[in-house]
Amino acid sequence: SATAARGMIVTILYRMDGSPAAGSSAFADVAPGAYYASAVAWASANGIVTGYEDGSFGPEDPITREQLAAFLFRYARYKGLDVSAQANLSGYTDAGRISPYAVEPLRWANALGLITGTTADMISPTGSATREQAAVILTRFIRNTSQG
Repeated sequence: SATAARGMIVTILYRMDGSPAAGSSAFADVAPGAYYASAVAWASANGIVTGYEDGSFGPEDPITREQLAAFLFRYARYKGLDVSAQANLSGYTDAGRISPYAVEPLRWANALGLITGTTADMISPTGSATREQAAVILTRFIRNTSQG
């Protein structure tokens, strides 16, 4: 099953926000004419994405479960939503593999039921999210954060 790409997820969040005007991205690997270019520029300007340590964004890279949690967490914070819920992930044997930047976002996403374990005792933080998994997680996000 196809994985969801980082540029694809950012484009979905951008469209959820009404596709606001965006400048150009500072990421060298985001071509100005790419379908995700405005979305990445908007997400970067609003602190939703930061890119990799080498300054690239990796728009075609498969998104990992922890990256998806971080994007959603930062988007929720940008929208002024309460992001204080924090689940205890110690029941997952691989919780120690969560990248430092993603610990709070993944605890939040798990508390809201957005990202649950891939098995009873594995959360698979660095596993890539399939398009189907990303669609389920985004649907849960919309349901859990919509007003009314």
